[in-house]
Amino acid sequence: MSSIQIGRFKLGPGHRPFLIAEMSGNHNQSLDRALEIVEAAAKSGAHALKLQTYRADTMTLDSDAADFEIRDENSLWKGKKLYNLYQEAATPYEWHAPIMKRCHELGMECFSSPFDDEAVDFLMDLKVPCFKIASFEATYFPLLKKVAQTGKPVIMSTGMASFEEITESVNYLKQHGCKELILLKCTSTYPASPESTNILTIPDMRERFQVPVGLSDHTMGTGVAVASVSLGAVAIEKHFTLRRADGGVDSAFSMEPEEFASLAVESERAFLALGKVTYGTQNENEIKSRKFRRSIYVSQDIKKGDVFTAKNLKCVRPAHGLSTKYYDVTLGKKAKADLKKGTPLKLEDCE
Repeated sequence: MSSIQIGRFKLGPGHRPFLIAEMSGNHNQSLDRALEIVEAAAKSGAHALKLQTYRADTMTLDSDAADFEIRDENSLWKGKKLYNLYQEAATPYEWHAPIMKRCHELGMECFSSPFDDEAVDFLMDLKVPCFKIASFEATYFPLLKKVAQTGKPVIMSTGMASFEEITESVNYLKQHGCKELILLKCTSTYPASPESTNILTIPDMRERFQVPVGLSDHTMGTGVAVASVSLGAVAIEKHFTLRRADGGVDSAFSMEPEEFASLAVESERAFLALGKVTYGTQNENEIKSRKFRRSIYVSQDIKKGDVFTAKNLKCVRPAHGLSTKYYDVTLGKKAKADLKKGTPLKLEDCE
């Protein structure tokens, strides 16, 4: 499986996890705050900032009908009209260029999830390095076709999608020109619980679809994301905000800068720890440590001809004497010479 280039970063086997800070609507309709989020994400170790590109009227209808109101008792957005929610969360088109410019100045990539054809064309004009398909759009085939035809790499979240739906969408993307695809395991609840995340799906998804797989993580904290690295996740996406207490449509399940910085450190440690399948000593320091194993030592003064016993021989540290695997066969043999207490036993000391 080959690596995929996203701007200046490579994603795939053998490369550090690609960390994506999702701004979503956490700008709270302030460009200054959006740029602060960019700064904080860069300082926290994010490799990329992700936006969402849509207008409320391309997402839903401005209607008071019951269908267009969120009524789920467990939803963070209960009671809101869909149209009003999307208006509040949308990133104005005119903000994209300055946000992307600041990202590039700080060494981050910047790309977006488009939600309609107009958004795809707009993002192509801004020369984004890739496109992200949000979980809720993974079965929106006109959008998949439009994005695939750009020839750009595609990152697609798979929240809610069955195996059959993922298969259909992956095949559809490939049929329409997508040559570089990354899938993200995702649980589309906000926040998600660790128990519902099922990251063991990551290696299974990689094997079944033969593409790199990462994690779009809506759980709180860093544990799930770090664990995903050990299963081969090549990218981790987390919602990001300055402070959850500031409020905003996605703030309740977003990471703060200090948490994201911890994720950056711990995910890299997890990646470095993967290494390769190997046994024995791992480095020079571990080779040096071998001398602190146990070996057979003379524990009492012994005269020539004395019988070796459990009283005059002991298995102790360090490892300069005979290996402890010879302890049982040494007992009962006779000493060939006088031996002082503290002498490491050698084969030639035994008759």
